[in-house]
Amino acid sequence: MSEIPQQNNQPSFTIEKVYVKDLSLEIPNAPAVFLEREAPTVDIQLHHNSTGVEQGIYQTLLTVTVTAKIGDKTLFLVEASQAGIFAVRNVPPGDLDAILAIACPNILFPYVREVVSDTVTRAGFPPVILAPVNFEAIYHAQRNPQPAAEPVQIITPGVSH
Repeated sequence: MSEIPQQNNQPSFTIEKVYVKDLSLEIPNAPAVFLEREAPTVDIQLHHNSTGVEQGIYQTLLTVTVTAKIGDKTLFLVEASQAGIFAVRNVPPGDLDAILAIACPNILFPYVREVVSDTVTRAGFPPVILAPVNFEAIYHAQRNPQPAAEPVQIITPGVSH
């Protein structure tokens, strides 16, 4: 019987739920954009944050915004927010931030990557495949900022038709 309370004090991390919290697609210049032959520039912005839901339960939200343009004309804009509910218990407070900023986004990234690619394809454009993201490097860069550091953003080269 003495082992049971000891096990209850062990650190634990579990995935309770993964879901798409918000998804939007805009094609403001359709149908004319489908006649464009020039390769667009594609800008990808990535943001994540975590909030407490209740004792030991956290929601992490990973939001990706993809904007494709030719000149000043927007071909499409996709914004997907992938969420996860995670149970994190008996973890030292100093380690909790790292779990929420590294482990949780790492779990959510493949899901949001698929949502973005599928949405762009269903919109009639070639898929946008998000490059892998090193959330650990982002976490450390945010905790130890360099003087005059640029904001973290991910830009990929144009997508050809």
